[in-house]
Order: sequence, then structure tokens, then C-alpha cells
Amino acid sequence: REALICSAEIIYYPFVEYNIPFKAPKFPFRENNMIDDILAKFDGAFAKNTIRAYRSDFIQFQTWCSHNNIDSIPATADTMAQYVDYLATIRKSATIRRRINSLGTVLKLSKHYDPTKQPEVILAIKRMHRKIGRAQQQATPLTKPLLNQLISNCDNSVRGLRNKVLLRLGYETMRRRSELCAFKFEDICKGANGKPAIRLNFSKTDQFGTGKILPISQELFDLLEKWRSMISDEGYILRSINRHGHFGNNLHPASISTLLKALQKDLKMDSDEQPLSGHSFRVGAALDLLEQGEPLERIMLRGGWQTDSTAMSYLRNWIV
Repeated sequence: REALICSAEIIYYPFVEYNIPFKAPKFPFRENNMIDDILAKFDGAFAKNTIRAYRSDFIQFQTWCSHNNIDSIPATADTMAQYVDYLATIRKSATIRRRINSLGTVLKLSKHYDPTKQPEVILAIKRMHRKIGRAQQQATPLTKPLLNQLISNCDNSVRGLRNKVLLRLGYETMRRRSELCAFKFEDICKGANGKPAIRLNFSKTDQFGTGKILPISQELFDLLEKWRSMISDEGYILRSINRHGHFGNNLHPASISTLLKALQKDLKMDSDEQPLSGHSFRVGAALDLLEQGEPLERIMLRGGWQTDSTAMSYLRNWIV
């Protein structure tokens, strides 16, 4: 008879007894409630995407701690160093640095001990860099020649006009995906010189809404007016369009990369061509400005970069 009877301490087979130590595994369900309570206090102080990233990073840390029967809070320097060593086997260095910084911010602002600046963690990060390097995959630049090809390939349909607006607006303003999707028709204005412009109300580097005026071309201004008359509405400039041709209230930031890849595919380019992404606007426009002889300070102002090292990280791999 193949009967199998289990208990917490002993598993019985016919005529054989096995003593097996039993330790109940930890699960992060209760801790997930704790991180939700912590992040509830962050609401309004950080962008929603930032809070979402904090939550994801912390839950992944909790899950790793649970699998290894380690307490995630209070976190120790040894635990954080072990976590870095583990991440070095499955993640890129930029992702690891971001996760550790994220964990440090959550711990510090929730009045828990933050071990991320302790020597054990610093050494683990140095060890990680020597093991897997610091190289990052850069976005494929969407430069002016490619921009013109993509625009020329758009038809005069509602969807085609929306795509033309996306391409020109992304290239000329050099904004991130979430910032592009936040532009409204009410933000279109005139600059101090009387030329067309658009107001950026919030950005990744302007969380408190100081705002700035971004110059746009007359061609983009005319295209926006044509698009506005077609929508017959105020509100968000970039809209989703369903298969029936109906407009949504706004375009989700994640859709920008999908649209760019589809437009690139329609050009039937070489299969070796790297796919475009939401950052391709920023990289391509910055490279074009650099080739036109614009100083780095001006490129930083246009792209919204606060340090020259960040701006150069976008350009370094593409400068010949």
C-alpha cells in the first residue's frame, strides 16, 4: 500500500520512519501591509511612479529575506550586502544601484535604520561593479533623419496625425514619456520672443511645479492646432485611439515605446536596427544639438539634465 501520512514533524512510509526537522517558512504578506502603511505617508510627496517603484523594490527585498529566513526590518548591513551579492547574479549594475538607493530612502524616511551607506554595503557594490561592470544599454537615438522618415511614413488618418504630433512633440521638447503624456492643449503658449512654445508644468527634476517654457517650431504649432480642431476638445494632447477610431482621454506613457517600435517596423528597416524606446527622443535630439555645435550647458537645459555627467551618459556611447 502506497499510503502517505504527513505531520509537521514526521513523514511515515510503511515500515520506515524518517525524522525531518521542520521550520515554518516566513511569508511577506504581513510585511507587505507594513510597506503599504509606510508608503501611504509618502503619498503626495513623491510622484506616483516613484512610489510604485519604491513599493516594488521593497517587496522584492522582503521576498528575498523571507526565502532566506531573514528579517527585512530592521535591516542590517550584512543582510543588505548579501542582497547585493545575490542581485549581482541576476541583474544589471544600474538596476542594483537603483534598488539599494530605493531601499535606503524607504528605510530612512520611515525612521528605520538605513544600512545602505555602511562599509559592508559599499564594498558589496564595489564587488558587484568589478564582477559585472557598470555598462548600461543605451536607447537608440531618434535623430532628425530618422524622424523625417518616420513622419513621412505616417498617413493623413486620425491615427497618422496623432503619430506625427507624438514624433514632433517628443523630438522638439526632449521630454520623458510621462512628461510628454502630461502636456495639455492649455499649455501651448508664446515665448518671451513671441514665438510658439509649450509650458512644462512638472518633470522628473521639477517635482514641485516651478515649470519652464519650451520653444517649439511653427511647424509643430500648426500641427497641434490641426490636431486640436480634429479632437474638438481641450485636455491632454496625446490621446489613445481604439480600433474603432474613438479617442481616449489620454495616452499612457508605456504606449509611447510600443508606438515607436510599430512606426519603426513600418519602415521595414534592417533587422539589425535596434528598437526605439521612449528615451530615443532625448538621445537623438541631444546628439543632433551636439553635432550642430551647441554647448553642453544648452543641451542640458533643453533636456532637463541637472548634471553634465548624466547628460554625457546619454551621449558617450554615440559620440564618434
